[in-house]
Amino acid sequence: MKNSGLHIIALFAVIFIVSSCSNIKYLKKGENLYVKGQVELKPDTSFPEKYIDPLESNLESYLQPQPNSSFLGLRPKLYFYNMAGDSTTTEKGIKGWLKYKVGEPPVLLSDVNRTYNEDLLRNRLENLGFFNAEVSSDTTIKNRKATVSYFATPHDNYKIKDVVFELDSTDFGKIIAETKDKSLLQSGSPYNFDVIVNERARIDNELKARGYYYFNPDYLLVEVDSTVGEHQVDLYVTLKPEAPDQALHPYYINNIYIFPDYNLQQGTYQLGVPSDSTRYGDYHIIDPFNTYRRRAIARPMSFKKGDLYTRAKHTRTISQLVGLGTFKFVKNNFVPVDSANSNLLDVYYYLTPQPTKSMHFEILGKTASVYNGSEATISWQHRNAFKGAELFRISVFGGYEFQTGGDVNLNSSFYRYGAEASLTFPQIVAPFKWTPTKRFVPHTTIRTGYEFLSRRNAYRLNSMTFGFGYSWRESSQKEHELDLLEVAYVRSSNITPEYELELQRNPNLRHAIEKQFIIGPNYVFTYTNTMEQTRKNTMYFRGGLDLSGNIIGLIKGANYNEGNTYSFLDAPISQYIKTDLDFRNYTKLGTKSEIAARAVFGFGYAYGNSNQMPYIKQFFSGGPNGLRAFRARAVGPGSYEPEQFGENNFVPDMTGDIKMELNLEYRRKLVSIVHGAAFVDAGNIWLLNENENKPGAAINKDFLKEIAVGAGLGLRFDLTFLVLRTDLAIPLRVPYLPEGERWVMDRIDFGDKQWRKDNIIFNLAIGYPF
Repeated sequence: MKNSGLHIIALFAVIFIVSSCSNIKYLKKGENLYVKGQVELKPDTSFPEKYIDPLESNLESYLQPQPNSSFLGLRPKLYFYNMAGDSTTTEKGIKGWLKYKVGEPPVLLSDVNRTYNEDLLRNRLENLGFFNAEVSSDTTIKNRKATVSYFATPHDNYKIKDVVFELDSTDFGKIIAETKDKSLLQSGSPYNFDVIVNERARIDNELKARGYYYFNPDYLLVEVDSTVGEHQVDLYVTLKPEAPDQALHPYYINNIYIFPDYNLQQGTYQLGVPSDSTRYGDYHIIDPFNTYRRRAIARPMSFKKGDLYTRAKHTRTISQLVGLGTFKFVKNNFVPVDSANSNLLDVYYYLTPQPTKSMHFEILGKTASVYNGSEATISWQHRNAFKGAELFRISVFGGYEFQTGGDVNLNSSFYRYGAEASLTFPQIVAPFKWTPTKRFVPHTTIRTGYEFLSRRNAYRLNSMTFGFGYSWRESSQKEHELDLLEVAYVRSSNITPEYELELQRNPNLRHAIEKQFIIGPNYVFTYTNTMEQTRKNTMYFRGGLDLSGNIIGLIKGANYNEGNTYSFLDAPISQYIKTDLDFRNYTKLGTKSEIAARAVFGFGYAYGNSNQMPYIKQFFSGGPNGLRAFRARAVGPGSYEPEQFGENNFVPDMTGDIKMELNLEYRRKLVSIVHGAAFVDAGNIWLLNENENKPGAAINKDFLKEIAVGAGLGLRFDLTFLVLRTDLAIPLRVPYLPEGERWVMDRIDFGDKQWRKDNIIFNLAIGYPF
């Protein structure tokens, strides 16, 4: 697999070298390739210098057309288009795929309308308050590559002098006047058309919160008077004469109709009260086959008969219905009651269910260095288990992993299988009333599972789990998960004589097969704004707190060091506190590239009934989603080197109580579905206390000297439904080497076959590492 990874990288390197060959030879006589459009700002006033570059970049984004995409000065998409030839007219075949899917046609100088772009830039500058802006342009051609330069002189920037709301004294006008203090249009601020558009939207939001269902931002007019002098303008906010009377009155909710089993093929929405409807409180529910409990359907509704219409209740109801997870489409319709001078709305909700029962099959192949394997999962789910949109899911899985390189050891291969069942309610199930959120649907989940793992030459593990907890969204950015009870029981069996002998040589391995019983709550908070595409910088944060055996340990007065421990099912109850933090930041460098950074910190403390963290709760490092230049669980703890580390008998079980990791990755779209990456990873794990069997594993004041560092290159294939990732990485700093010898850049030798075998790690994975 290492060689395969190298071949993939080499193939794309050749492609880019070839694509650097001039595309000019494919141009017809008299044609010039348009390679760049640039804006040069020439302010003739006290225009702040710090705003020049951002404004130039902003103006350049409006230029039409955009040149062919490039990477490091190369235009591979254009090369593929030209390579396919002019005779290819369909998308069929390899040439058609290269030309129309991978490639893109040349953008020629003749495609550029300089006059149109000049007017576009002038208009944009006027929208920013530069009413007297001047724009000119010029073309430079070198070796049949054309650059068009636009020279913009903005002159003085107009500022707002006064803002006048010219509205009548009706309730409509009073509402707008009451919110004047919230206005985005402020005296002294630069004139900006985008701000005016946002101000109209703000007023619309205020009115929608007061029942004005039929109002539209386009009914507002903001007149600009630029004759007041001193490069200032007065703004007059008024109502357009053509605004309909219907938009100027608040509306109230009348009848509410819910169709929970609606089929889009039924065509026109039904209006009026169907004969097969049933009444539940203020709601008319049309469900002739009793597919859902009436209470479950009424619960997400925010409107009641007689309520004033508000956009907040409108969007909250839609969000709640979608959040139930059982409906494929949610549509609603507000219909005015057909009577004179009526300000009432009938509301219709049309809910199209997803298939109630479904089965899914997944198969996964994975590889990391010398380890390969596959896993298959079959799951069946019912989206309306008890007629209340409950989700019941059963999954059965099995997998096998084996070693394909190096010397085989006792831990080199294993197989596992198991099952998991879960039941999720779209509400908080508790003996007390608790509503953590109104906008989103909270969930209560009960789950249980069993797993059997067999390392045939070593041991077997039986694991049983149970959990009960809640999850809810505070907002679109914040999510909470609270497991009131999480139970895990792990028991080993069939320990082979060979492994017993291995335990005598290496006592550290015993921790992996010890009986474990974990019971306690845990909590996870997640914040992210990565879905906001207009942001240049986005972030993701996940913080968790995991507790086990704390109440039981305190009640029993457990103390491991004094021999006073408490067990259940012949397994000591683990007592610990664990926290882990994961922070990520994404910075866009343009439309096709970004820098992704991650910082991970984990800390676990065992006390009372335990002298160390449970094996399954400890931290590890390395692998395709961590330090990619090291095999999974092959880093640390600290500067400790396992006795059998290396190609002769590597045992991947290095775990710790403390984890620190930093990752930095540059990502860029290369061509079509192919994205490239260059990355650096650094970090390690440590034990909290000294272990005589692991010298150098405990955290100390010189822990920074024990940081492992690796770097590499990767390709990502975005197949829409998944991202296939390949990474090639090498270690730059190895923490278990003697001090002064841990940096190993001077030993890099790609021409040495043995060095490549020992140091180049190839990872194949699904999805991005972070």
